[in-house]
Amino acid sequence: MTIQIPSGFNFRTTVNSHGWYDLPPFRSNDTMTLLQTVISLTPKKHVTITIRETGSVLTITNDRTIRLTRTEQERIKNIVRSMLRMDEQFSKFYSLCKKEPHLRWVLKRGAGRILRSPTVFEDVVKMMFTTNCSWALTKIQTVQLTTKLGKRTVENFFSFPPPETIARQTEHWLRRELSCGYRAPYLLKLCNDLTNNTIELESMRHSDLPTEELYWKLRSIKGIGHYAAGNILKLLGRYDYLGIDSWVRTRFSEIHTKGRKVSDAHIEKHYDRYGSWRGLVCLMEVTSDWHG
Repeated sequence: MTIQIPSGFNFRTTVNSHGWYDLPPFRSNDTMTLLQTVISLTPKKHVTITIRETGSVLTITNDRTIRLTRTEQERIKNIVRSMLRMDEQFSKFYSLCKKEPHLRWVLKRGAGRILRSPTVFEDVVKMMFTTNCSWALTKIQTVQLTTKLGKRTVENFFSFPPPETIARQTEHWLRRELSCGYRAPYLLKLCNDLTNNTIELESMRHSDLPTEELYWKLRSIKGIGHYAAGNILKLLGRYDYLGIDSWVRTRFSEIHTKGRKVSDAHIEKHYDRYGSWRGLVCLMEVTSDWHG
């Protein structure tokens, strides 16, 4: 399967946009020239795919033991386009960056697109796993979740489990087996609510609601605070919120205040002039050293 690469798109900077490439089912290599993950087409059909840049197209290969219909191939291509934000428009953002000398690298590197999961549910759970803990613990929780509740594929990959599978577990089991601590009841409630159709997540990627309303919808999910909601919004294509955590605070002080600690209000005020792009500008600044 192939997808035509749009103008200004950079595969490597998109894969390396944040830490999702390091959380299963995602895998990448040291040079960020390939990305692998598992796409769940049905509860029983899980396809491991590998994405590479080949000239002017992205090439998607899959496990040859699984036959795909043309409809399923098109669905996989659409999911990949969504994951890599290939249809998102960044012309206004690039115009903004062009006026800022310290952001002109963004245009040269085709940065700005943020890798996201095949589903909003997977993004929300992973973001929940990043709260108040180290990246090492975030990875442990995600590895345990996928290997213990996901479906194993031929290449020893594991799918991301659906809400109903997680909802069948107990809080005690989640704490013990996933090492997710206080997040266990929040994860369980989220999955129960989704299973019972009390809440809906997937439509958020195409919602016409104002960003503030989406923010409060996310905040209504137990375990999703200001930081997590701000970062999930970025994965929905809304960049009005910064999503400040300890790492952002440290990087901001290194870049702007010679290591002097400042308040979150100070950081928020610094980015106010960038309007609805403020969250993406902040992300570009704090990750600039990742992209040379």
